[in-house]
Amino acid sequence: MSWHRHALVGFDLETTGTEPLEARIVTAAVIRVDGRDGEPVSRHTWLADPGIRIPAQASAIHGISSERAAAEGRPVREVADEIADTLTGYWRHGVPVVAYNAAFDLTLLTAELHRHGLPSLSDRLDGAGIGPVIDPYTIDRSVDRYRKGKRNLEAVCVEYGVVHEGAHDAAADALAAVRVAYAIAARHGSVAALSAQELHERQIVWYEEWAADFQQFLRRKGTADAVIDGRWPVREVKTSPSGV
Repeated sequence: MSWHRHALVGFDLETTGTEPLEARIVTAAVIRVDGRDGEPVSRHTWLADPGIRIPAQASAIHGISSERAAAEGRPVREVADEIADTLTGYWRHGVPVVAYNAAFDLTLLTAELHRHGLPSLSDRLDGAGIGPVIDPYTIDRSVDRYRKGKRNLEAVCVEYGVVHEGAHDAAADALAAVRVAYAIAARHGSVAALSAQELHERQIVWYEEWAADFQQFLRRKGTADAVIDGRWPVREVKTSPSGV
């Protein structure tokens, strides 16, 4: 059954940095959208105290200072646990989760769970694989491979005529990602025709192919030891659970 005719859940994190195995959660949002009108019917948002200083460059992007996070945020362990329960609750009911550049957000969440000794996403699903996940970044990069220009969420919103209500706000980014997913389905019938699980499986292959191509490109350009992780939607987490 075509995935785009049903409810989708958008997920986004704003964080302390850009390395998913090291960065910590600052804000998060999970937004449910029913149908292609793109209007949210429920939303969960979180502000976390990440337990470390938020670098100035990260605060400049999402607007959350270390002082505000410490004063108003909840312990990141509690926040990560609740986000994981929320996402897996949707997956248990067959609702796809949309995350723009899912390999970042889901890997970071997985690393936080591991860091704090909490059950993984898979553990919460009784050992089943997570998903289905819909990643407009991975899909767009595959179905419109040779389009020039940036592929960040703001740029792809412009490409697909999606109104973005506030870049680097977790709730706005989560909602925009869902709207882009619907817009991609409207433009690309081959994507719309797939079931959510079929699309999930295609993205595993598409991401791996992109990673291999990009790694080869970097090596041709002189970075002989370049390695691009091709695992999607979650990279391997090797950190030891030792708190923050």
